[in-house]
Amino acid sequence: MGDEFRFLGMTIPRIAILNGVLLCAWGVFSYFAQSADPPSVTAMIPAFMGFPMLLMGVLSEWNEANRHHYMHASMILALVMTLGGARIVTGFSDMSTLAKVSHLLLLLIGVSFTVVGIMSFRQARLNREEASLE
Repeated sequence: MGDEFRFLGMTIPRIAILNGVLLCAWGVFSYFAQSADPPSVTAMIPAFMGFPMLLMGVLSEWNEANRHHYMHASMILALVMTLGGARIVTGFSDMSTLAKVSHLLLLLIGVSFTVVGIMSFRQARLNREEASLE
């Protein structure tokens, strides 16, 4: 696919994989870095959001015929991340530093993936329309 949408030189599935790895790594780090005894599993919420994103990216690279389904699912997940990360607006003063970083990371990745995904969907639609005119 020579006309595949790329952002910063990466395909959307590759961006999903990168985002998933980043969120998983942060979730595991924040779980072990917290001061609570016993550690709270809620510190791994970024990993719980990142693993499905990682999985959707890998599946879309392996199964190109269903790539659009996997990427639509990733977009829904990115919207959920955005909504979860937006909680930082209301509860900023009550959060620990790890929680603030986790929420900001979810918000940043959710919004950026949503924007890039919309750009990709637009490009795919333009490609389809252009192909139908030929």
